[in-house]
Amino acid sequence: MDFIDYYSVLGVSKDASDEDIRKAYRKLARKHHPDLNPNDAEANKRFQQLNEANEVLIDPDKRKKYDQYGKDWQHAEQFEQFRRQQQHNRTQAQSSADEYDFSDGFGGADFSDFLSSLFGQEGRPGGSGFGGRQATFRGSDYQAELHLSLRDAYATHQHTLTVDGKNIRITVPAGIENGQKIKLAGYGAPGVNGGPNGDLYITFVIADDPRYKRQGNDLYVTEDINLYTAVLGGEKIIDTLNGRVKVTVMPGAQNGAKVRLKGKGFPVYKQDGAFGDLYVQWNVALPTNLTDEQKRLFQQLRQLS
Repeated sequence: MDFIDYYSVLGVSKDASDEDIRKAYRKLARKHHPDLNPNDAEANKRFQQLNEANEVLIDPDKRKKYDQYGKDWQHAEQFEQFRRQQQHNRTQAQSSADEYDFSDGFGGADFSDFLSSLFGQEGRPGGSGFGGRQATFRGSDYQAELHLSLRDAYATHQHTLTVDGKNIRITVPAGIENGQKIKLAGYGAPGVNGGPNGDLYITFVIADDPRYKRQGNDLYVTEDINLYTAVLGGEKIIDTLNGRVKVTVMPGAQNGAKVRLKGKGFPVYKQDGAFGDLYVQWNVALPTNLTDEQKRLFQQLRQLS
């Protein structure tokens, strides 16, 4: 496997903070996203590398392994497992791992050489493994982020993820939460010597919406009404995520007052037909550029009050 410098891919230093990595990833992912670069193979390859780099560096455990083992970081657990077995039963395990100085990394040996001797790779068929048997290991887990808008998360829909060069089509249920994580069993790294594949963990990142604020399954929105409607009452057409509704404004509506629209909020995750509420907050807009006649009428109202 060719070595990919994940830090260089994201354009960050090796001591970059998690926030630095997130910012770099989001900026570059937007630039190279396949939707913005249709039929651009190079952009698609770059996007896949960005996802791969982010998945590793944003995970503290994976980043530690990557910093220590470089291109062979995905086999770090196998190495550690093998080392513990050798230390526990060294007299019975006939393995070339004895040639390595475990007290100081690999004693100058390349980790891929160790893997070759352990798993019978690169011209060493059969390998030594544990007592002459090839060891089987479960593949590593993958971590991925799926970025959605609030409107995307409102409805159940199909979405395609590109992970490790493979397109994976998933169904995103309506009502998914920001930060929610799901597991796709067997979609991680391949196992070693016939071992089971790892799993794929997908974390959903839902961007803030410019109009609606979400809290759980409830939505909040601010709507302007003029002074005359606030004083005398009337009707207001409200745009919801599921169409337009007519809302009655009661006479004497105060600035900042809220109205609840039951069942007009966000869908409840995996509960068909269940929705939160939509809270509409009134923002009373005062009239400007009054005519002389309007000012006179307001003065009369002040005198009457």
